[in-house]
Amino acid sequence: MPPISTLAVFAVATLALLLVPGPAVVYIVTRSVAQGRTAGLVSVAGIHAGSIVHVAAAALGVSALIAASAAAFTAVKYAGAAYLVYLGVRKLLTRSEALDREVAPVSRSRLFGEGFVVNVLNPKTALFFLAFLPQFADPARGPVAAQIVLLGLIWIILGMASDGGYALLSSALAGRLRRSPVAARRLDVAGGLVYIGLGAAAALSGDGPRTA
Repeated sequence: MPPISTLAVFAVATLALLLVPGPAVVYIVTRSVAQGRTAGLVSVAGIHAGSIVHVAAAALGVSALIAASAAAFTAVKYAGAAYLVYLGVRKLLTRSEALDREVAPVSRSRLFGEGFVVNVLNPKTALFFLAFLPQFADPARGPVAAQIVLLGLIWIILGMASDGGYALLSSALAGRLRRSPVAARRLDVAGGLVYIGLGAAAALSGDGPRTA
């Protein structure tokens, strides 16, 4: 299993990525603003139930690559690093989605289901997990699939905490939530730099951003 130092680096990198609003946060915030705190938290649960599917798929896929070829695993890690840099550049060049859109109220079961489907059927999310999680796995420290599952569970726990914070804050400020274009742009720049930095660190280190 990954050493504690690697898990700590992973947790810090994960929080840096999670705190930058993306499509999942936009969905959670719009639901929170439209229907309140409970709706936002149910949406968070649905989103991260979908994350479980992606973590399992990444664990199985990377494990299969390891069984086929250690070189293939290395290739995936470099490809993943390149993809993270691409995400960062794209975020720097694109504009934020609006968070104050109008949405119709729906039931809690539908909120959960929509969050789950939105996340599971997003190919970009699948690619992200395949690119990000293997950067912190090391075949020399045991089964890679088990390492990726552990990393994925840490991601989900931190993600629920981060996204839950967005849900609580946005529902509390629903009547005044009007993000300015300047603030949105600054978040995009910060997020883009985080992605690029993580991808560059992974590529330059060769074996990913590990401390051991």
